[in-house]
Amino acid sequence: MTDVPDVPAIDPAKRAEAAAALQEDHTIDEWARRFALLSDPNRLRLLFCLHRAPGIAVSDLAAAVGMSDTSVSHALRLLRSSGWVSSQRSGRAILYSLADDTIHDILHRLGATHSDESG
Repeated sequence: MTDVPDVPAIDPAKRAEAAAALQEDHTIDEWARRFALLSDPNRLRLLFCLHRAPGIAVSDLAAAVGMSDTSVSHALRLLRSSGWVSSQRSGRAILYSLADDTIHDILHRLGATHSDESG
């Protein structure tokens, strides 16, 4: 928070409430990091795909979004380090899925849907 010169308050109670909100800002930096990750259109596309098709391999994901395997792998590393994505080995392939319930809920609010398949 930046220092602001003392200015007469128009509504001291509102000013105090606003300042109190920032005293509890332990989640603001966390949300800013989340929004920064979500702000990249390619990462957001990958998240939508992972939401719809959990357990997908990098090469299939790359083909679905029209990106290179290398670019997808890099984005998945960022998402995995944030705890948003998990991976599981299946033979030689590594399969990726969403791992964060909050991101899952946000994707729903953005219009992401699940596959019609069950299972």
